[in-house]
Amino acid sequence: GKPAKVAITAIMRKLVVLANALIRDDRKWAPHIP
Repeated sequence: GKPAKVAITAIMRKLVVLANALIRDDRKWAPHIP
């Protein structure tokens, strides 16, 4: 396998999950939301 690719995928997934959780909780954490 490719450890680097796996690590990047894990980080991306964690960021996506975090973003979805914040949006679900209706938290305005981004500096600008259109």
